[in-house]
Amino acid sequence: MKRTTLAVVIAMAALARAASAQQVGYDPAHSPYRDVDFRQGLTPFAGWYSAALDPAGVAPRSAPMMGVRYDIHLAGPAQFMVRTALVNGERNVIDPRQPAGKRLLGQKPSELLLTDLGIVVNLTGQRSWYRLVPLLQFGAGVASDVHPAQDVGNYKFGGTSGTTFALTLGGGLRYVPGGRFERWEVRGDVTDYLYAIKYPSSYFTTLSSTQPGVLPFRSSASRWRHNAGLTLGLSYRFLR
Repeated sequence: MKRTTLAVVIAMAALARAASAQQVGYDPAHSPYRDVDFRQGLTPFAGWYSAALDPAGVAPRSAPMMGVRYDIHLAGPAQFMVRTALVNGERNVIDPRQPAGKRLLGQKPSELLLTDLGIVVNLTGQRSWYRLVPLLQFGAGVASDVHPAQDVGNYKFGGTSGTTFALTLGGGLRYVPGGRFERWEVRGDVTDYLYAIKYPSSYFTTLSSTQPGVLPFRSSASRWRHNAGLTLGLSYRFLR
């Protein structure tokens, strides 16, 4: 996921540089640039949440996601963003008291709520370039289990609270059609959700000399993982 995020950043920066290079020499009537007049937007979106594999295999798994975001223009190329998304999937349930081959008890539903706020930087400013606006975004928020409860192995997402801190970083592309559809936009986003998976002490208990615990003894009880959100949304813009 680190390579994916880096590739998005490099691609967006290259596109912005190319757009800036072509700005000189166009008369206004034929310029590839168009002002984006509306300052606020509301975007329902849907897509796929690609969860990272965790060492114990008990964290929420990859699943469809859907949500909504709100953006407001601050100044220059910057916007403020608030976003929330629900990942409706499953996770594994294990019993750490059992031998390795018998630990997996099956799956249970897992509804993961991702909420963050942050800053969006439009790489072409408050204008589109050939109807496109490439962007970068970063922020912070929380990842929460909608129905937090310890399972038979005493695991609960986020540790004892069911909620954990999350950092977000990503990029995207807005398509601004203009004309009679000037209030509408289509946008695609790639987001890296970085948060910690926390494990109970029972996962580190060695059953016998031939039966190790779920995780190595004395290893870290918290593992940070990158998780990718790939979404497509339809934005309604308002307030000039």
